[in-house]
This record gives sequence, structure tokens and C-alpha cells, in this order.
Amino acid sequence: EYSCEYGSLKFYALCGVGGVLSCGLTHTAVVPLDLVKCRMQVDPEKYKSIFNGFSVTVKEDGVRGLAKGWAPTFIGYSMQGLCKFGFYEVFKILYGNMLGEENAYLWRTSLYLAASASAEFFADIALAPMEAAKVRIQTQPGYANTLRQAVPKMFGEEGIWAFYKGVAPLWMR
Repeated sequence: EYSCEYGSLKFYALCGVGGVLSCGLTHTAVVPLDLVKCRMQVDPEKYKSIFNGFSVTVKEDGVRGLAKGWAPTFIGYSMQGLCKFGFYEVFKILYGNMLGEENAYLWRTSLYLAASASAEFFADIALAPMEAAKVRIQTQPGYANTLRQAVPKMFGEEGIWAFYKGVAPLWMR
């Protein structure tokens, strides 16, 4: 069976799975580029350009070094996609029902914007912890090489706040 009832739990689940696939996989695929970009932002003297950044990273860490941060990227953006795609549909239906059928149609652009903003609010909360860990792994040499090393260290040093310091900038973006 390839279809489901609009607004059903299966519908929301399928939307969420679509978000996991479209956000989690695509962001993970470009981890090497994101790694170099983040390092260029943190240390522009060392990482002078994209190509130089790739070269320096491979010289220092080997080809495997280009994958640093892949796990928090995959988990974080999968969670963001799940929330973004799934909650968008939830809020679209919720707000549409609140407005009524005619007003939902007349104000559909505003309704879609409100649903999208509401979904993004929660999606960024889901993303923030993994994004924080990813940035530490990618930009602080010697801090941690894996998600399993970064999370307890971050929590031990700063508590839960370490994982949510970046949520306001995500909302501003």
C-alpha cells in the first residue's frame, strides 16, 4: 500500500521519514565541506580557502579526518528533518482547522508560513545538541574525536546548557 489517509498517524510518520532521509542523508553527505567551512571560520589563518582547508585536513588527519562530525550531523539533521517535515504537516492541519476551511484557503500562504515557523522552532531544538557536539569535534583539535567522547565531556564541563547555546542563533537563521 503506497498511500494513506491525509492527517493520519501513518501520514505524519511518512512525512517524518521523508524529513530524516532528505535532511539526515544530505547533510551527512557534505560533512567534509562543512568541516572545512567551520574550520575556515574558526582559524582563517590556517585554513585559507576551501581547497587549502581540504589539503591541510588530509595532511594532518588523513582522509578519514574529513569525516569528523559525521555521527552528530547524521543524528542531528535526521531529528531536525523528522520534526521539520512531520510538524509542518501537523501545524498546517491544526492551524487550518482553527481558521476554518474557507479562511484556511484564503490565508493559505500565511497559514503555511506559520506552520513552517512553528515546525522549525521544534526542529531547531532537536538539532541543537548534535550541532553543538559536531562543532566541538570539528573545530577544537584534541577536544574529542567522536560523539561518544564529546557528549559526556560537554555535559561535565557545562551541563545541559552546552547543548542548547546555539538554539537562538538557529532560530535567527
